[in-house]
Order: sequence, then C-alpha cells, then structure tokens
Amino acid sequence: MTETGKAFEKLVDIMARLRSEGGCPWDRQQTHDSLKKYLLEETYEAIDAIDSGDMNELCAELGDLMLQILFHAQLARERGEFDVKDSIESITEKLLRRHPHVFGEAKVASAEEVLHRWDEIKSGEPGFEGRVSILDGIPKTLPALARAMEISKRAAGAGFEWPDLDAVIEKLREEASELEEEVRTGDSERIAWEIGDLLFTLVNVARWAKVDPEDALRAMTKRFVARFSRIEEAARASGRPLEEMTIQEMDAVWNRSKQEK
Repeated sequence: MTETGKAFEKLVDIMARLRSEGGCPWDRQQTHDSLKKYLLEETYEAIDAIDSGDMNELCAELGDLMLQILFHAQLARERGEFDVKDSIESITEKLLRRHPHVFGEAKVASAEEVLHRWDEIKSGEPGFEGRVSILDGIPKTLPALARAMEISKRAAGAGFEWPDLDAVIEKLREEASELEEEVRTGDSERIAWEIGDLLFTLVNVARWAKVDPEDALRAMTKRFVARFSRIEEAARASGRPLEEMTIQEMDAVWNRSKQEK
C-alpha cells in the first residue's frame, strides 16, 4: 500500500473509532442532518484559504473537509447503506465515463466541447429519467448568486438568450430604473421584487462577461473590509471614536486606500 493509502486508511479507522461504543460522545450523537452545517462551514473555509493564497492553510482546510466526507460515509456504513469505498468507486466510474476523450477514443477540440459532451453524457445517466425541466437538479441550497448563474446558463443553453451583451446592459438599465421608481413608492415588497430582478440581470451580465458573480462579490467584500479597516485605523490614530469621524473624513481615508490598492 502507498503512503497515501496508509494515511487514508488510518483516517478512516480513526473516524470509525470515534463513532464506536467507546468513542467520543459528541461524535456518536451526530447525524447526517446535524453535520450539514459543518460540511458547509468547512467548504467555505477551504474557499477562504484558496482566496488567501495560503497553501498551508488550504492543506489543513482540505483535511477538515475530508473529515466531514468520511463522517457521512461512516454514518452510512453503520447503517449498511454504503461506505467510503463505494463513494470512491462511484466517482471513479463517473470520471472514466465522462472523459471518453481521455480514457477512450473520443476527440474534443476545446474545453467548451468537453463541457458540452459532459452534459450529454450526464443526461443519459440514471437519475435523470424523471427530470421534466432543464432546470431540474440545480440544488436549492446553493448560494443565491451561484444558483442564479446556473439557471441562467441552462436557460441560455436552450436558446432563451439575449442577442448580445449590449442588450443585457440595456436590460440592466431598465431594471435599475424600475427599482428607482419602486424605492420612491416605499413599497418594501415591490422594492424586494425589483432588487431581485436587478440582481438576476447582473448575473447575466457576469455570464456574458465570463465572470463568476460569487467570486466578484466576494472579492469586492474583501476590498470593502480592507478599506473600512483603514478608516477604523485612522479613527484610532486620531484618538477619537469611529462614530465621531465625519463622512468627509471617512471618504478621504477611503479614497486614499483605493489609490493604494
């Protein structure tokens, strides 16, 4: 057995021990449902590590994420449903089946063609027979922007698409104008409706521009936090509470931080 195999087997055994009669009381209490939040949390922490560029942190976070996967597999093993070996074999077979251009005789000319063939192969697999809409199967628990992006892609792939980016930008202006009108009315329900329309249109702008809207918003939020931190630093340096800074002072620090990037 390879060193990687030995390490993986040791982790599987540790997980089983934690769940055993003489194991950890907390681990023994967990269920698939109770662990959902931890699976999501560890996924986002791994994404944070990727965004930070810290490979040591990413290494550790991938280990934490792997533990969550093994935890769910151990729960299923105890109930005789499946174990981690079955999960590994499932993804192995899937990769072989969906990459005939690598493991078979098929030829592809581009990454776009790979994705097209992937979708074709996927649509013929078990579990797709009951799907009525091309929008079926998109997880409802995806972050809203990510789910909107996937829905937009699928609809566009079926031909429900603007003729060009200019048309999408025009739609963006239209939705912004409609939102402005509703804000004036003060109707919170209508305002929320128009904000949704505007956000979905922005997702389509991102799709046309080949930008991931989740990544774009996450990066912008990171910039905001960094720039706002500079304002807080300026307040501390002046010996005043943040709330005593004028908006003009805050703007001046903000604009300097923008120039410094």
